[in-house]
Amino acid sequence: MLEIVQTVVILAIGILVLIKELPQMKVGRSKERIALLDSCALIDGRIVELARLGFMPFDLAVPEFVIAELQFLADGTDAHKRERARFGLEVVQQLQQEPSVNVKIERTKVQAKNTDDKLVRLAKKIEADLYTTDFNLNQVASIEGVRVLNVNELSHALRPIALPGETFEVKILQAGSNRDQGVGYLEDGTMIVIDNARRDMGKKVRVRVTRTHQTVAGKMLFAQKVSEVTTPDHRTGDAQPDRDSRIRSVERQPRRDLRQTRDQRITK
Repeated sequence: MLEIVQTVVILAIGILVLIKELPQMKVGRSKERIALLDSCALIDGRIVELARLGFMPFDLAVPEFVIAELQFLADGTDAHKRERARFGLEVVQQLQQEPSVNVKIERTKVQAKNTDDKLVRLAKKIEADLYTTDFNLNQVASIEGVRVLNVNELSHALRPIALPGETFEVKILQAGSNRDQGVGYLEDGTMIVIDNARRDMGKKVRVRVTRTHQTVAGKMLFAQKVSEVTTPDHRTGDAQPDRDSRIRSVERQPRRDLRQTRDQRITK
């Protein structure tokens, strides 16, 4: 009987030890996330600041064929592509000097017709995320089940949210697609379409947001004017109603008032 009790106690102790060590064993086996960088991401350059601020995985991988592509462009005859490629190579060097990330040149071989296919296959093979600013590559990688890190989508997500009912001033820069619409942009680049503002191009108007619309390129706002356009009076420096507003205000006066004013002048 005593032997049975001892055996049960030993088994219980073993189970407790195993339960205690199991989470540590899982952590030890867990694999760190890797971000695979393409040439567009390197030429974009914003990844350096993201890495410096700690928003990127610790392990970054630059495929060997991406380095070769940048080197080929840097030695080419197109001045614009040459400068961009050289900047991309400089970004790799900056990342290698950044203590917050570990950068390695990924030399794993994959067979594919073009660079985009190689990136997707390599990301799947080494189980890495794909960091890119290329929209088409983003779509293809997502379809193939590869997680994509896109700094453009991040910047859109971090834009301030304008809710329906908010009012602010915006400059009308161009005509909209529909009749009487004007188009302006907020400081963060968000496009805003304003009804009845086509005639106000080049001027600032106060608008009220009516609704928002999410597109692939980002958020889009729709608004209505809430005040008349004003132009500065060069004689007094004050804002005065523009000429069209004064004409409309006169036209809106009742004919009876104008007739009474005329009769009063005749009587005098």
